[in-house]
Amino acid sequence: MTKVTIHSNNLENIVIGSLDAKWSARGDRILRYYIDVRHTKLNLHKEVSAPEIFILQSKLDALMAGWDEKYATYQKRQSLLSGQAAADELTIEAGLKLDSLGRILAHTLRVDDKIDWETLKDRSKYDYPKDFPEPKPSSSPAKIPEYVEPKVGFFQLIMGKKTAIVAAAQEEHSAAVRAWDEEETRRKKSLAHATDEWEKRRKAFWDAHKAQEDAFKAEQAASHAEVDRLAADVASGDEEAVIEHASLVLERSDYDGLFEKSYLLQYDRPRKLIKLAYDLPSIDVLPSTKTVKFVKVSGELKESFISERERKANFETVAYQICLRTVHELFEADEAGNIDAVLFNGFVDFIDPATGLQKRSCLLSLLVDRPTFCAIDLARVEPKTCFKSLKGVSAASLASLAPIAPVMELDTEDRRFVDAREVGAALDEGTNLAAMSWEDFEHLVRELFEKEFASRGGEVKITQSSSDGGVDAVAFDPDPITGGKIVIQAKRYTRTVGVSAVRDLYGTMINEGASRGILVTTADYGPDAYSFANGKPITLMNGANLLHMLERHGFTANIDIAAARRALT
Repeated sequence: MTKVTIHSNNLENIVIGSLDAKWSARGDRILRYYIDVRHTKLNLHKEVSAPEIFILQSKLDALMAGWDEKYATYQKRQSLLSGQAAADELTIEAGLKLDSLGRILAHTLRVDDKIDWETLKDRSKYDYPKDFPEPKPSSSPAKIPEYVEPKVGFFQLIMGKKTAIVAAAQEEHSAAVRAWDEEETRRKKSLAHATDEWEKRRKAFWDAHKAQEDAFKAEQAASHAEVDRLAADVASGDEEAVIEHASLVLERSDYDGLFEKSYLLQYDRPRKLIKLAYDLPSIDVLPSTKTVKFVKVSGELKESFISERERKANFETVAYQICLRTVHELFEADEAGNIDAVLFNGFVDFIDPATGLQKRSCLLSLLVDRPTFCAIDLARVEPKTCFKSLKGVSAASLASLAPIAPVMELDTEDRRFVDAREVGAALDEGTNLAAMSWEDFEHLVRELFEKEFASRGGEVKITQSSSDGGVDAVAFDPDPITGGKIVIQAKRYTRTVGVSAVRDLYGTMINEGASRGILVTTADYGPDAYSFANGKPITLMNGANLLHMLERHGFTANIDIAAARRALT
């Protein structure tokens, strides 16, 4: 299918971006679909992506359902009457939210986490209109003229004028009948023509709907085939299919709007190991209201909060429950037997109070095999004790946000990586970067960034151009603040780079779990490209930036766009 539908009870508050696609290097297939959605009232935004339209639709449905619940809560809060009744109701609501934090793990035991593939298939019927909307032409004949016997006066009668008067009346009537007959002939002809045209439009209307129904059914059949294909690929253990299946499972996990789920999945097929980097909710987003009181003097509702100790305890139990629940969901949904073990690394983003800088820490890490985990009765465990018994690694207090070394480090090995070539030494002032081969240009960019990151122990690897999934090079920067996985794309262009290339880079960053993206081109960027990159962890390097960076590392070259265009045509 080539479109998605937003199902929400509050469509007036939903802003939908365009449905974009990332194509393969050869342009023969779509690698991934992307769409931005925003809730204007709740100030929520998310970019949803998937390799197939039906998976994207499923993710959107789950997201919209969650947003609808949040908005219902928001509306309820906004419409509450002030006073003691409102305070009592909000206190009850706050208590229920706090209680729910202790039931996160128990919730999953009441849910079947297996994916029912049939529910991913669109079984709707084509929405035929009830009738052709245009009324059938109609007209009624005018009343036929009636003959009215003329009145003949006494003097007209005695003067012998009756005959002439009657003859004149008859002639006038005959003329009126002839005119009526002519008008009736024209009316019937016009009606017949209008009816014939109406019949043509009606036939075209229904023919168009029949064609649309055929196209609808064809798209539906293709979508069903994709579902079946994904199900078959999952059954066969295909890596990408296993990841998408796991993504569907996690997206459907209902946390009652507690936090926005964000995670990165990887699958090691030989070891049947699924690896998960999961963003835990921060302490600040967890419910902390204890009671709400109505202040009669000011007419305000005043909240009181749980203690800092309780907030930290809640954060800890929530984190451990999410870890155990997620592992349980992945194992339970794995009907095909693709998963023998799960790695769960739980991360949290926070503002370091000492520096004011945004930081990201891995707080807990668990690697557990299926037999060990499935032997546990989750309904009766204490989450932290259970986590520790499974040899999970975490700090003594999660609320301290002290980072720990994960059980398994960031996997920098990627089968897409190829051996690098050194091309910088061959450059001179006469080398036109805009006209060099795109393979050499990619290797030059890799070599350049390798020198850039070398001072702090980073590494840069180049990927196969035929199956790079939108990645030309990947850098691994060990810097604890600004580092991480960085996606680099090289565009040897002779035209202005538009927003689509920057949007593709952003989608690739999300798909790769990268902390930053860098787009390097020999040309320049349009204003829409800069606008899209604004506020995102994206660096746009144009031709001038590239030449400056080359010079800084001892290389000389030039960029002549006009000459490159002539050479490449």
